[in-house]
Amino acid sequence: MTGAGTEPRFAASFRAAGYAWRLFCGPGVLDKDLRGAVARHGARRAFLLCSPSITRTTTLVRRVSAALGDSLAGTFDGIENDSTWSSVRAATEAARAAGADLLIAVGGGSVLVAVRAVAIFLAEQGSPFDLMTQYPADGKPVSPRLEAPKLPIINIPTTPTSAMNRAGTGLKNPELDHRMEYFDPKTRPQAIFLDDEALLGTPFPVYRSTATTVFAGLVASAGTPADNPLVEADVQQAIRLGIPAYLQLRDMPHDPTLRRHLCLAAFLQNRAEDDGRPLLGQGAFGGNYAVSTALHLVDSRIGQGEATSAVHAHAIRLAERVDPAAARLTANALDVPHGSLSTDKTAHAVADRLEAVYRAIGMPVRLRELGITTQQLPRIAAETVKNFNARSTFVSPQARIAQSLRLLESAW
Repeated sequence: MTGAGTEPRFAASFRAAGYAWRLFCGPGVLDKDLRGAVARHGARRAFLLCSPSITRTTTLVRRVSAALGDSLAGTFDGIENDSTWSSVRAATEAARAAGADLLIAVGGGSVLVAVRAVAIFLAEQGSPFDLMTQYPADGKPVSPRLEAPKLPIINIPTTPTSAMNRAGTGLKNPELDHRMEYFDPKTRPQAIFLDDEALLGTPFPVYRSTATTVFAGLVASAGTPADNPLVEADVQQAIRLGIPAYLQLRDMPHDPTLRRHLCLAAFLQNRAEDDGRPLLGQGAFGGNYAVSTALHLVDSRIGQGEATSAVHAHAIRLAERVDPAAARLTANALDVPHGSLSTDKTAHAVADRLEAVYRAIGMPVRLRELGITTQQLPRIAAETVKNFNARSTFVSPQARIAQSLRLLESAW
């Protein structure tokens, strides 16, 4: 961000990435545009995947069926929360039996992630346990290259999830001590439908949880201007759309514009990361992705949003180094008065503001509010080293565990 009358300064060289995608956004886009999106890929046997709640509580499966007619080869509605290995394995067999030539994901992050795994398992030879990211006892994790062409994917998100246009996949498997993780850019969606009715059909507590994760990411981004002008444009537009929408969500929980804006903010955040934005809200104001994810994995009843809000402010207060410019920019984004406050006091004022925002919308700000006990904290801290996306932010597993335990104890 730059002040009035100043010119932005960016690096002399930077990189940008992209992939083929189409975005359909607004009321009725499923009914108007889905058939054409499927036909664009020459698909004749599209296969829909979703969770039981989608068929039980929404009209989305019927709408997709009406839009596609004979081009819909079948539906699997057994995707479980957290994209479980068992449900993904069953979904893969169902898609294979149907002769699927295109996959349609309808639902929240668990479904969108699961469908990427289905595309991988349909295409790749070999055991899924050999294809997943490997964690050697002494060394860095290794993600095998997945070279086979993948079926095209169309995503119909029902929440503002970062999963809507990503390439990473993580499956829950209780028989392993870490997630089954995969990365394949060929599993990015060819089309995304942000349909008003689909977004409004999500219960407010579920939408609030995923929106909280998006909001926390926007807070982290506010204080770290990019040296790439394309990234900066995406980040600032995501902030302009997402932060006001989140702050108004409590009073207008069923406003389609707010729900749409939060989804668009999540989409832009992802695109910024593709073009070189630091991942996962690194920095003093980014919360702690590894701890939040570990909380969610240790107790599946805890949503990612709840795990995020419970530690966000505490992570800011424990930050050892706070950049003065980052503190000012983050305070500005949240309308936190800071005037002549020191950098540390500005950071603490931001933390106080976040706690007030989370409380007002009904999100937890302490681990005890999630039913976590102090006896669980060491186990949660140990889980933080089993996350591929977060491993680049620490020197050693021991350092990560110690840092995580300190945050968990403060947030309890």
